Amino acid sequence: MSTHPPILQSLIANRWIGANAGRRLASAVNGKPVALTHADEIDFAESLHFARGQALPALLKLDFQQRAATLKALAAYLMERKEALYAISAHTGATRPDSWIDIEGGIGTLFAYASIGRRELPSSNVVHEGPAQQLGKAGQFWGSHVLVPKRGVAVHINAFNFPMWGMLEKFAPSFLAGMPCIVKPATATSFVAEACVRMIHESGLLPAGALQLIIGGSGDLLDRLEETDVVTFTGSADTAAMLRVNKNLIARSIPFNAEADSLNCAILAPDVTPDDAEFELFVKEVAREMSAKAGQKCTAIRRAIVPAKHIDAVAAMLRERLAKIKVGDPSIEGVRMGALASKDQQSDVAERVALLSAGNEIVLSAKDGFAPLGEGVGEGAFFAPTLLLCRKPMQNEAVHNVEAFGPVSTLMAYDDLDEALALAAKGRGSLVGSVVTKTPAIAAQAVFHAAAFHGRVLVLDRDAAPESTGHGSPLPQLKHGGPGRAGGGEELGGLRAVKHYLQRCAVQGSPTMLTAITGEYQRGAKVQEDVVHPFRKHFEEIQVGDSLLTHRRTVSEADIVNFGGISGDYFYMHFDEIAAKDTQFGQRIAHGYFVLSAAAGLFVSPAPGPVLANYGLDTLRFVNPVAIGDTIQARLTCKRRIDRGNRPDQPPQGVVAWDVQVMNQRGELVASYDILTLVAKKAA
Repeated sequence: MSTHPPILQSLIANRWIGANAGRRLASAVNGKPVALTHADEIDFAESLHFARGQALPALLKLDFQQRAATLKALAAYLMERKEALYAISAHTGATRPDSWIDIEGGIGTLFAYASIGRRELPSSNVVHEGPAQQLGKAGQFWGSHVLVPKRGVAVHINAFNFPMWGMLEKFAPSFLAGMPCIVKPATATSFVAEACVRMIHESGLLPAGALQLIIGGSGDLLDRLEETDVVTFTGSADTAAMLRVNKNLIARSIPFNAEADSLNCAILAPDVTPDDAEFELFVKEVAREMSAKAGQKCTAIRRAIVPAKHIDAVAAMLRERLAKIKVGDPSIEGVRMGALASKDQQSDVAERVALLSAGNEIVLSAKDGFAPLGEGVGEGAFFAPTLLLCRKPMQNEAVHNVEAFGPVSTLMAYDDLDEALALAAKGRGSLVGSVVTKTPAIAAQAVFHAAAFHGRVLVLDRDAAPESTGHGSPLPQLKHGGPGRAGGGEELGGLRAVKHYLQRCAVQGSPTMLTAITGEYQRGAKVQEDVVHPFRKHFEEIQVGDSLLTHRRTVSEADIVNFGGISGDYFYMHFDEIAAKDTQFGQRIAHGYFVLSAAAGLFVSPAPGPVLANYGLDTLRFVNPVAIGDTIQARLTCKRRIDRGNRPDQPPQGVVAWDVQVMNQRGELVASYDILTLVAKKAA
């Protein structure tokens, strides 16, 4: 009894659609059918209507902190079920380490953005992008910037090589920003994305419609988008160029962010010799980028730029290393490189290798005994590691323009560092470049030039190597994207990615109005003072603007002497009266850190209470000196509150940032800073 492969379905308006069989999707390993796309048409008007009318309001009922908590819960949910995803991912031709990048790399990005949201975003839907600027002489007219959710939909069009990571690394920051997402994976590996979205939908953790999935074509979706929407794309430079000129996107000024394949390079610096550890590091890095994911990475090293005097030595070492890599069915023990994603991809890479081979030497190819391991692999999409050598890269344009998206790289010879950097620039914009050197001055020179043409530069030496994540590894904390051919876009980069899905707006008004708008106290705004000390209030009772004006303290010489004895700080400005007279202050002054300590003594409520800990101090400035005999006074005001929810491993609490101003007897500001405290909640 024959069994038919399952029909993949789209998740549209919170329901799964797709009953009629469409395109057959085959295993990259043995050519057997894995799934069928659906032939049912998708109503994109309904999809967008549901996203705007149902998902968006539900997302905006949550704040940044709550959405961050949802991301963390979702990441944990997927991690518990990862083995099912590994089993499906194997059909893409990926080895277990390849799938780890896609599956656990994607889940790790969810965890990373949950952490970023918890650490860096408020418990509201308005981000104050300060500091505020005084616009009027009297101090009652100020301006600043705020970031708010765009009130639109994020459309993410992804590539075939990382069907899960590519989806989740875009979803995480857009969801955190409060935008519902419509995801369109590349069809060839869409069965992995569909499996992941099914898990997410079954979790029930997301508001209905917060994540929709398209299997197949995107139809007229882009034509229906509005000014508040965003489109992101990962794939070929040619496809990016076609999509970005969509008439509707242009007419409505809809942001289009592209991350395209590029001819990334790695430079072996001229200071490195075959006797150096960096020489072997370079060879290992090139070999790893050629074999990981069978070279199907937008960050893979396509051009290995090597001093002419070492080009043959590098070619020999690289050939030897690549020849040892076992290629075949990833389920076979010892196999380190799998297949390309599809037979179409196999044909495309072969055509491009033929173009690259013209006028160049072939160091290693399928003719050198390529025989993938496993049953039925003849029907798979395997491709031999292929290494080319171009001795005159300045005279060969193909090596700088043609990309074979597979286990293919070209060695290029250069005479000096300037020529190496010129060769790197001939890629016309790349996602990443590497410089392998043992000399800091060379690294500085190389990065200064390469940074103009690359989105990221890895400097690799023997010190960094043990901890390096590698040339081809985008990290959530760092920008991913590059200029020119690489698409000109930007993804990841920590909080930067979230801001792409928020709208920046300049705001002007009085300090009191800015405080209300931003949810963050602005100096000069009206404050609330009452008989209860702010440190005696639980988190729920504290409001932005709650303030305490302390009693006064006159600074004596004994204070300075005692503080110097305790701290060991006997700097001449505090103890040498003659030397101090020759300074701009004309007299001895108190230690800045004594002023901080004295201010704490003025505003701290010492008895046990809701304040659990003081864990930080930000924006410290010593504005004016405090001399012997000066009298200081402090004003403590609640600047902002962040409710981080209730965690099982901690007592219920929130974070309160307090604005502190320390003034002298003339009302002049002498010290300014923020104190961060953990404050207990009333109830569990």
